[in-house]
Amino acid sequence: MNKQLLLDNLRCIPDWPIKGVNFRDVTTLFKSPEALREITDEMYELYKDKGITKIVGIESRGFVMSSALAERLGAGVILCRKPGKLPCETVQETYAKEYGTDTIEIHKDAISEDDIILLHDDLLATGGTMKAACKLVKKFNPKKVYCNFIIELAKEFPECRSQFDADVEISSLLQF
Repeated sequence: MNKQLLLDNLRCIPDWPIKGVNFRDVTTLFKSPEALREITDEMYELYKDKGITKIVGIESRGFVMSSALAERLGAGVILCRKPGKLPCETVQETYAKEYGTDTIEIHKDAISEDDIILLHDDLLATGGTMKAACKLVKKFNPKKVYCNFIIELAKEFPECRSQFDADVEISSLLQF
């Protein structure tokens, strides 16, 4: 993988959304055809032999790569969204955040027990949203669950991976 290409196209915004946070803006990766292709190719290599049947994209930056990769893998895409955004009956998971709670949901008919699921989001920091998404997906009893991120803030949040069940394989393309 050409990490330098990705690093050269990754915008970092200091002190956003609050002072002390160095926000990693993946939208600049998406606007570069070369960086987008590099991410897609690398994720394809990671998952081409895993039998992935559906990719769950986490709102909203997770939608981009989940769609691109699903096309390459011949898999379907499931949207994991905040409440009230999906038009049919949903299954929800509420989780604690630093200052309150949040809820995510997917359609009730989105996943079957025969599915092998890849959950994708742009960034792993505290892990709260993805942990909730894993719990939500596991309610459907799929065969296997994988999680993938473009960026992992491993030095800032070294405990983030330990929150996930041992049977969930986690990968990230860039670690900071």
